[in-house]
Amino acid sequence: MKTVLVANPKGGSGKTTLATNLAGYFASLNYRVMLSDLDRQQSATSWLQRRSAELPFIESHQPKSKQSDFKAEWLVADSPGGFRDEKLSDAIKQADCIIVPVQPSAFDIGATQDFLDLLNEEKAIRKQKTFVALVGMRVNSRTNAAIKLAEFMAQTNFPVLTYLRNAQSYVTAAEQGLSLFDMRPSLVTQDIEQWQPLLDWINETTA
Repeated sequence: MKTVLVANPKGGSGKTTLATNLAGYFASLNYRVMLSDLDRQQSATSWLQRRSAELPFIESHQPKSKQSDFKAEWLVADSPGGFRDEKLSDAIKQADCIIVPVQPSAFDIGATQDFLDLLNEEKAIRKQKTFVALVGMRVNSRTNAAIKLAEFMAQTNFPVLTYLRNAQSYVTAAEQGLSLFDMRPSLVTQDIEQWQPLLDWINETTA
């Protein structure tokens, strides 16, 4: 089983958006997918509950629940805010790769810098057993905030995969239990193009 951890201690950074859409992507390719919701708010679990049975199936995973017999090929984990210490270290060791979403605000950048410092100390990452990359979230490229975000991300030791725009398609998907990959392609063409570098990186690092 291949494991993708979506993590950032800053609440509202876009973790659930990334996690649900990643799960939807793998499910759309007919993989057996499990979505693990580690956050107390259970936003990813609520998204699954809104998901139609006619869509590609995604198994729900709760860390404290009875272990399922479901044999997943991909596990996507949506981590909680304030994710640190032993729980973080254990999750890193179990993950094949980590996606860190960052929004273009001073608060998000500050919190992410501290988190990246922690990641740099983890042995699994230093030994390249777990790979880390950044994704810009809800980015309007024509703003000063977006420029500052790009400058910050370029100075880290981790690859910057893509910048995802702030689009209505994400709101619609969240409300209806959809991923972008369940929606009519003509409605999400630009968004899918922005996702492609992220998807390529995951497939390459977990090959």
